[in-house]
Amino acid sequence: MMISTRGRYALRVMEDLAEHSAGSFLPLKEVAERQEIPQKYIESIMAGLSKEGLVEVAHGKGGGYRLCRPPEEYRVGDILRVTEGSLAPVACLEPGAKPCPRAAYCRTLPMWTKLNRMIGDYFDSVTLADLMGQDAAGDYVI
Repeated sequence: MMISTRGRYALRVMEDLAEHSAGSFLPLKEVAERQEIPQKYIESIMAGLSKEGLVEVAHGKGGGYRLCRPPEEYRVGDILRVTEGSLAPVACLEPGAKPCPRAAYCRTLPMWTKLNRMIGDYFDSVTLADLMGQDAAGDYVI
């Protein structure tokens, strides 16, 4: 499993909204400049996050995006599942995957199942508030 640029950028944008919005709508242009991510790319990410109810959007003057809930109520796992589709380490554990004909005697399945659970549990244990409380590596500041 490798988290895509889309997933990593989604986390950065959501953390930025949590850090800077204070309940008001933030223009994506500001977020894009702070995060050094092309605005068009952020727009495509935000469409999915908005559709899933993770952010609110307001159009027109004074518009932009904001979080729907406090940062401590956003789990990193939920954000990544919207952008990545799945966090499963192998295809047979993807949601909706066909049952594997080898599952009954697959010696590696328990290992993959445990890893899948560990990944989900870990990402579900980290919130946007947790990310906000971490120091950035080096001189990089959001």
